[in-house]
Amino acid sequence: MSFVVTENCIKCKYTDCVDVCPVDCFHEGPNFLVIDPDECIDCTLCEPECPANAIYSEDEVPNDQKDFIKLNADLAKIWPSITEVKPANADADTWKGKPGKRDLLEK
Repeated sequence: MSFVVTENCIKCKYTDCVDVCPVDCFHEGPNFLVIDPDECIDCTLCEPECPANAIYSEDEVPNDQKDFIKLNADLAKIWPSITEVKPANADADTWKGKPGKRDLLEK
């Protein structure tokens, strides 16, 4: 089992989670992060570090966001790995917690 980044990360892209990951399983897209399920060791360190509460254990992903499980796996294969903290998007706090951002995901 792994952890999954969900809709709340879109347009925020805080990287606090990246800093605590012992296996570098995060990958970075233009406005979203994903977790590679093949690299994640289910250590639980990333979940409490996310200021947007966007990370869930795979078995706790909300029903309306189950598609993010496959999305994380697919995008992790094509997006580059991120291993260092970067500044969040300039307007991250404005987008934090806003629903309905799925269509804003840039691939």
